[in-house]
Amino acid sequence: MSIIKPSLVKGTRDFSPQEMIKRNFIYDTIKTVFRKYGYAEIQTPSMENLSTLTGKYGDEGDKLIFKILNSGDYLAKVDADLLNSRNSNAATSYLSEKALRYDLTVPFARYVVMHQNDIALPFKRFQVQPVWRADRPQKGRYREFYQCDVDVVGSDSLLNEAEFTLIYQEALQNLGLTDFSIKINNRKILSGIAEIIGKPELIIDMTVAIDKLDKIGFEGVTKELLERGFTAADIEVLKPVILLEGTNNEKLARLKEVLATSEIGLKGIEEIESVFGYIVSLCGTQPKDMKLELDITLARGLNYYTGCIFEVKTNEAAMGSIGGGGRYDDLTGMFGLKGLTGVGISFGADRIYDVLEELNLFPNTVVAGTKVLFSNFDKEAEIYALPLLQQLRDAGIAAELYPTAAKLKKQMSYADAKNIPFVILIGSDEMQSGLLTLKDMQTGNQQKLTLADIQIRLQMFIKENQV
Repeated sequence: MSIIKPSLVKGTRDFSPQEMIKRNFIYDTIKTVFRKYGYAEIQTPSMENLSTLTGKYGDEGDKLIFKILNSGDYLAKVDADLLNSRNSNAATSYLSEKALRYDLTVPFARYVVMHQNDIALPFKRFQVQPVWRADRPQKGRYREFYQCDVDVVGSDSLLNEAEFTLIYQEALQNLGLTDFSIKINNRKILSGIAEIIGKPELIIDMTVAIDKLDKIGFEGVTKELLERGFTAADIEVLKPVILLEGTNNEKLARLKEVLATSEIGLKGIEEIESVFGYIVSLCGTQPKDMKLELDITLARGLNYYTGCIFEVKTNEAAMGSIGGGGRYDDLTGMFGLKGLTGVGISFGADRIYDVLEELNLFPNTVVAGTKVLFSNFDKEAEIYALPLLQQLRDAGIAAELYPTAAKLKKQMSYADAKNIPFVILIGSDEMQSGLLTLKDMQTGNQQKLTLADIQIRLQMFIKENQV
């Protein structure tokens, strides 16, 4: 039998223990901020019914849903003519009833509808789980990646939107990022723009095109708009709006002039102003280090957003968005629960990881799981060390014993490889005196201490290096 060379599916990754420590640092930092603002954690299955996901992300999003083949002889019930036509889209309903979740928002909406009698509204939840997209893998874009979502349903207050900007600000700063932009827009403003050029029915086409401005430039957007049914005259009206510049207040003033005849457009402007007002009320002023930018080109191309839209980009590394979200007034209506508004944002944990790694922003102590290693030179030393090892663990200190007797060099190499900051050396002298040798792996210094003193020293080290 031939040996199969092991490999990974493109766009997926293994994570080493060191990487998992760093990833959990990101998750724990973000979760701490979520809880601070009153959100509680839930989880949903990796699989959803295909019907739950289809039609929620637009045509382009639907193409990226990973479908799961039905079990058993899934071809037996498919009409022969349909099979011969080789039309995979037409045959999908016969071949697949389930799919891997594309995001966490639609499964959350499904969860709310199914548990509506068990939850108190407004319902504030966060969720940190993997999602899957059949995208082409590239830097910062994976087929399997984690999302960190925080949503509230059952509240139409724009205070929620304001607090989400503060959640972004606090969480990303706590992760060590200092230069990032929180972009905000409102789908009602985009609807107003489509309305004043007489093309309200093409709102989705317009938003999908202008959302690509950063990638393809204005000429590329113009070409795509023309292909989607807009005229040169339409584009002349759109151009000054798409390329709008100035402060947030200057942009809002200009938009009020442009959208003076559009009721829905003016409503969108009013909502943006309310969000800015809440931020000032919460903080006394807009935080000086907060780069909150009104960006009319921000559309996020997802059908379910109906109000404010968010996107976060770091200016410290070449990376796409590291977060985004928005309000979705009618999402649960797709599952039969009408009139329940919601709003939420997401952190792109995988991209944030890559940014922190590139900028060397992970705290040094994050990579150290075990804080102290007991040496093991022989059976007598091993038996002596075992109760001491457990005493440190009972005191909340991550500790381990080298599992077999070995030379000192081998044990020190092990401690170095795992970034263990301290090693306790136990030989015949230590067993006779009760004073253990504590070696600081960073400085090389060694001290003879009692176990009680070592415990105090380690607890001080942990406290000083908390992240």
